Amino acid sequence: MSCFETLQAYGLRSIGIGERLLPKSDITLCEQIVLIGSGMIWNIYFSVLALSLGFLFATLLALGKASDRSALQRPANAFIFVFRGSPLFIQFFLTYEAFILLPKVGVILDFGFVVIDAQTRWLTKAWLGALIVLFLNTSAYSAEIFYGALRGVPKGDIEAADAYGLTGWRRFRKITWPTMLRLSWPAYTNEAIFLSHATTLVFFSGFPAWRQSGDALYYANYFADKTFNPFVSYPIVAVYFVIWTLVVIWLFGIVKKRLNRHLPSNEVPRTKIRFNLMR
Repeated sequence: MSCFETLQAYGLRSIGIGERLLPKSDITLCEQIVLIGSGMIWNIYFSVLALSLGFLFATLLALGKASDRSALQRPANAFIFVFRGSPLFIQFFLTYEAFILLPKVGVILDFGFVVIDAQTRWLTKAWLGALIVLFLNTSAYSAEIFYGALRGVPKGDIEAADAYGLTGWRRFRKITWPTMLRLSWPAYTNEAIFLSHATTLVFFSGFPAWRQSGDALYYANYFADKTFNPFVSYPIVAVYFVIWTLVVIWLFGIVKKRLNRHLPSNEVPRTKIRFNLMR
C-alpha cells in the first residue's frame, strides 16, 4: 500500500471513516504518521470545544468572584478553588466514576409542558465525558486569569465611562470586557496551549474511546506495542503537538492584534510563551 493509499484508508479513521482494522504487521512509517495524525482530530476537538465553552463560563466565574454579592462570590470561589487545587487526572477519574453511577436508561425531565428523556450513557464516553472535565478545568484556570485582569482594569477608564454616561451592561461591554481581554490575553494564550497538551491525558483517563476511535496517544501507544519501538510513534505525537501549538499561537495572535488595534504598533505587547511547569 502506497503512502497516498494509506492516507485514503486511514486519514479519517479516528472519526469512523475508512478502514476499520488497524495494521498489525510490517507497519510502515507512513502508517504511523497518518494514523497518529488522524487521532489528532480528537485532540483538536477537545481543545477547541473545551476552550470555546470554557471562555464563556470563565467570564461568568470571574464576574462572580469579583462581585460584592456573597451569593455569587462564594460559589465562584469554591468552583475555582476545587478545580485549580486538584490534579486534572483525579478529576477525570472521579467524574468518570460519578457518571458510571448515573442511570443508564436516562433521566426523565418533566417540565410540565414537555417531557425530555436525557440519555446519560454518552457521559461515560470520551467524546462527551472527557470534554466536560476539560471544560470545567480550563474554566477554573481561565476564570482566575480573567479575575486578575478585571482587578487590573484602570480606574481612570471606569471613571471616563461614567463621565460619558456609560453604566451597567454598556460600560462592561464597551470598556471593562475589552480591557480585561487585552490584559489577560497573553496569559490566556498560555492556558490554551496547556489545555491542548492536557488533552493527551484523556488516553490515560477512565473514559474509553468510542468504537476504538482514539486520540493521537491511543494510536502512538498501539504502534509502540506492536513495533516494540516507542522512539518513533511518540516523537511523531510530539511533532504534531508542536505544529498545533504554533497554530494556536498564530490564531491567538490574530485576536491579540484585534484587541490592541487602537494602540500604536510599538506599544503592542509581544506574545511570550511561558511553559507551565507546575499548576
